[in-house]
Amino acid sequence: MLQFLLRRLTGAVVILFLIGAFTFFLFYTIPQDFAELSCGKNCTPENIAVIRENLGLDKPITAQFWDFMVGIVTGREFPQGHCPAPCLGVSFSSGDFVWDSIMDRFPLTLSLTVGGLVIFLLFGLGTGLLAAWKRGTVVDKIVSGASMVLSSFQIYFLGPIVLGFLVYSTGWMDNPKYVPFTDNPASWFLGMLIPWLVMSTIFTAQYTRMARSTMIEQLQEEHVRTARAKGMKRGYVFFRYAWRGSLIPIVTIIGMDLSGLLAGAVVTEFTFDLAGIGRLAVESSLTKDLPLTMGVMLFGAFFILVLNIIVDLAYAYIDPRVRLA
Repeated sequence: MLQFLLRRLTGAVVILFLIGAFTFFLFYTIPQDFAELSCGKNCTPENIAVIRENLGLDKPITAQFWDFMVGIVTGREFPQGHCPAPCLGVSFSSGDFVWDSIMDRFPLTLSLTVGGLVIFLLFGLGTGLLAAWKRGTVVDKIVSGASMVLSSFQIYFLGPIVLGFLVYSTGWMDNPKYVPFTDNPASWFLGMLIPWLVMSTIFTAQYTRMARSTMIEQLQEEHVRTARAKGMKRGYVFFRYAWRGSLIPIVTIIGMDLSGLLAGAVVTEFTFDLAGIGRLAVESSLTKDLPLTMGVMLFGAFFILVLNIIVDLAYAYIDPRVRLA
């Protein structure tokens, strides 16, 4: 297991380096004076020259890339002061360190992503198992039909409907807002509940159908039929033999859906007016704040890689053959 984890971590470092190199050279080949962007309106040529020197923009692009990558590991010096590692540069628009800006928004996006993941896994897998257990019955037809309908919804369409009903019409819930978990766990949960439910709706419907189909397929396997032939109870066979086998393709799909989950968090943040990393990325793009945009992209790639490593560890636990490969 340790060698498996080390291989995945090494691969993640290489991927992050390649993504960093690609985004750096992609952004810095844009025909735009970054010193002028950082200086703002009514800026004199003298000020632009000073900013270009302070940001290292007067150096060759290869030297700038080396400073950027070294800064991630050891930190860098800027006119604002020392930027500790991991240093992703200085925002053109605010003058703050990019890493600090990202960390200010990260707790909200983390809460939104992880909470949505937990909800759609619990409801999606639970209803899928129920449909497989009651295969061919009215319950199966209701669950399958509801999953087909819900999978056609989109966050930006379902969000206003839920807000209109639960918040504005009935007043059953307050408008969604983010409260740090450490400040008030109950307010954190209630403030994020509506965004969680809306974001997880589409994924819940998809995983319901997936869990149902994989579970039915596992129930047809020889080892499951053999266990039933030996007189084992249906519930024991269902959860002891078929359930674990059905998790293997589901965990694989989870790893592929992580980027889609993060994209769903971006749309959810705009739908419910939440200030997370997704909103920060769009704002930095609109203001042409390239250091902030590049930092958000790198951090998003790192976040997805970490979640993928966690999924791989879960996959290795479910299927021991992965650890032997």
